[in-house]
Amino acid sequence: MEQRVDADPVTPGPAEPDGLGSPAPTDASSPLATAVNGASAPGEVSAPGEAAGPAGDGRPTAAEPGDAAASEAGAPDAAPADAARGLTAAEVARRVEAGQVNDVPTRTSRTVREILAANVFTRINLIIGVLFAMICVVGPIQDGLFGLVILANSVIGIIQELRAKRTLDRLAVIGEARPTVRRDGAAVTLAPAEIVLDDVLETGPGDKIVVDGRVVEADGLEVDESLLTGEADPVHKRPGDEVMSGSFVVAGSGAYVATKVGAEAYAARLAAEASRFTLVNSELRNGVNQILRIVTYLIIPAGIALIISQLVVNDDDLPEAIRRMVAGLVSMVPEGLVLLTSLAFAAGVIRLGMRNCLVQELPAIEGLARVSVVCLDKTGTLTEPAMDVQEVRLLGDGGDGGDAAAVTEGDAVTEGDAATESNAATDADGDATRRRVATVLGALGAADRRPNPSLQAIIDAHPAPEGWRPVDAAPFSSARKWSGASFVEPDGAASTWLLGAPDVLLAAGHPALAEADAFGARGLRVLLLARYDAALDAALAAGAGLAGAVEPAALVVIAQRLRADAPDTLRYFAKQDVATKVISGDNALSVGAVARELGLPGADDPVDARALPEDTAELGAELEAHTIFGRVTPHQKREMVGALQSRGHAVAMTGDGVNDVLALKDADIGVAMGSGSPATRAVAQIVLLDNSFAALPSVVAEGRRVIGNIERVANIFLTKTVYSVLFAIVVVATQVPYPFLPRHLTLISSLTIGIPSFFLALAPNHERARPGFVPRVLRFAIPAGVLAGAASLVSYFLAREVFYDGDLEAETSLATFTLFLASLWALILIARPYTWWRVLLVAGMAAVFGLVLVVPYFQEFFQLSLVGVAGPLTGLGIAAVAAVLMEVVWLLLRPHRVAQAPAGADLPSVDPAGPESEDLAPPHRAA
Repeated sequence: MEQRVDADPVTPGPAEPDGLGSPAPTDASSPLATAVNGASAPGEVSAPGEAAGPAGDGRPTAAEPGDAAASEAGAPDAAPADAARGLTAAEVARRVEAGQVNDVPTRTSRTVREILAANVFTRINLIIGVLFAMICVVGPIQDGLFGLVILANSVIGIIQELRAKRTLDRLAVIGEARPTVRRDGAAVTLAPAEIVLDDVLETGPGDKIVVDGRVVEADGLEVDESLLTGEADPVHKRPGDEVMSGSFVVAGSGAYVATKVGAEAYAARLAAEASRFTLVNSELRNGVNQILRIVTYLIIPAGIALIISQLVVNDDDLPEAIRRMVAGLVSMVPEGLVLLTSLAFAAGVIRLGMRNCLVQELPAIEGLARVSVVCLDKTGTLTEPAMDVQEVRLLGDGGDGGDAAAVTEGDAVTEGDAATESNAATDADGDATRRRVATVLGALGAADRRPNPSLQAIIDAHPAPEGWRPVDAAPFSSARKWSGASFVEPDGAASTWLLGAPDVLLAAGHPALAEADAFGARGLRVLLLARYDAALDAALAAGAGLAGAVEPAALVVIAQRLRADAPDTLRYFAKQDVATKVISGDNALSVGAVARELGLPGADDPVDARALPEDTAELGAELEAHTIFGRVTPHQKREMVGALQSRGHAVAMTGDGVNDVLALKDADIGVAMGSGSPATRAVAQIVLLDNSFAALPSVVAEGRRVIGNIERVANIFLTKTVYSVLFAIVVVATQVPYPFLPRHLTLISSLTIGIPSFFLALAPNHERARPGFVPRVLRFAIPAGVLAGAASLVSYFLAREVFYDGDLEAETSLATFTLFLASLWALILIARPYTWWRVLLVAGMAAVFGLVLVVPYFQEFFQLSLVGVAGPLTGLGIAAVAAVLMEVVWLLLRPHRVAQAPAGADLPSVDPAGPESEDLAPPHRAA
């Protein structure tokens, strides 16, 4: 948002700034003095010569900042006598020394200590560590390979998360809101942590209140406290009123003095918690933890039963019993799944960070994969923030008489141009009207301290006139859809002018509305300039109920620039079965025209949100049936998000303005533009720091990649857990030696799970994630694990009874061979749809296992040797039967991988695998 240095724009004509960064002093009738002192009611003019401030210098009079709060907090010195100057450097230094600093840390990531602890001191590492220690005691070291895998995974996990931390911390500094603070008579931008008690902070539309304070200046200041108190309507703030940290400004401007900083501020703890790098409320993480809890409960009784059974069957050979027991327990633990989940989140943060996307909450990565509807604000998202005045069309007498006429930018809008156009009397009257309209527009622009993009375009086209003295001003509000000001004109006459939405200010059926709709149908933004005969406070009291109470003067037509990347981005969403809804405060016809130019479906049927039902169910039905919505208020945006969520949609909301804050907060995923207001960046989970709408596909694709691939590999991780549990049950029940050594299961796990999961993480995954992660994974893992385990056990018992007659090494080798083949087929199923590299991956894993079987060194190292021909052929046949049954399970129980498009979206389905693309490296992990 542009920061205008001339903080008091109400002074007519050019003003020389004083040493405070403010314009030259004005008399007591300036609107700033009126708004701050409360000496005059809105719309009234103070008597000339009345002192506006303590020295009659036109500065605001208010309670001294920090007088009470400073004494309560034990301030080392008195608050500054002049709020316009702020604290001096010496006063700041004394407060810093006294610890009166806004030192609440903003944590966007875990500390290094927390990262180390989270990756080392885990339940999984405790279990594996104890089992590894047992193997170190009884040997040989080959059976302890699983311990090295865990060590490697932990180290790699730490490295990846430290990389993510560096990325997040760097981006957080870039995207941090930096409030404007008055120090030594100058307005400077500071980090929130640099604010001290009694600092005077300037604020305007979209600014977040960063510390608790008391208002000392107010120019139409309206603050939304709904995120703190639940109060739906903005609160008008006047000098002396309190403001709370965590609220934000929706209209007007002003200044407040910090009365509570640091941990004492109202929303300090809430803000700190909201900005933490966290995995809370993640269905994926909760599902994995649920699985781990179940496995932990199974391991204790299984371990006791296995150690007893193995001692019995191995003739009291304790080392061999321990090795076989460890093999049974290690294989139950899906250790790689935990690491892969954490690494995938961290890698997603890094990838998005390289695209200048700041992830403020880790669950946002998961939420992105579940998005089914994206709600887009038009201005700043589909269009560029900057605008241009294209035409000023006079209406009626334009406030002074004359026929309607069009005035394009640069054509008859200034006094010099108008004087040369015509000498005819009728043209002279028209020229006078044009000059007056241009003058009023310039005066309105100068009266707004923090102009929005539309008013900034008017300011660029119409400079501030001389001699116009504003006495009251109402900044633009998204709720009422207009702004305005009262002036004393050069001839002493008083007038009040409003600038806003034609369909809000004019009565239904007014001829000018047809003209406004015609412009809107071309995608142009149209504002009405109108005169209001009463005081401005009467207009404020009427709010949005001014229709027909104004005298229209002109239509101001403003051209908006479409983002060049918007069409491709919208086509991506359509291809990925994500419905788009455009919800804007602009005229519905104008929004529809912009949508039509972008090729959005439903653009020919825009809906005026004022006609939408209030009932959530009915509103949801309307949202399903339509795509384009105009004249949407901030609270309606919030209700629209809620209505879509009530129909089962995962909703992402994008926006950059203060009118988007409530919807961003309530959406499943809030995405803010980096150039947006500080309030929007504060509540959004993801901030696009380079303001590129084209980054959204990368954001969505990254979420789908992360969650889709975790779910993909979770199937094979849990398949191993299932067959390991089956082995333990059968072995204990039949009192036979456990069919594997730890090294055998480490080899199988590495070749069918660990190494393949690393490569599978490379693949794009365009499938939208759905709820029910654990049931969906178990639906495949349980039957697949049972089939793989049963096949291996059948081979094992045949080897014991038919083929090898007590040769435990040969029996174990045949069981290992069969289990590898069955597990490899489970990998083949999960790796679908096939690409050249996936085929190569599966073939490579099979080749490595073949080398282990034929190379003498590996045979001895892994204690694997297939004996004879009948046994291996039987194992191959049993594995083939298991593979066929797995195919049947896949066809019957595996849900369709293409997520269904949302109801009413009417969007095409796509291949979930999508085109393969070269992308950033996935998280590195050991097998």
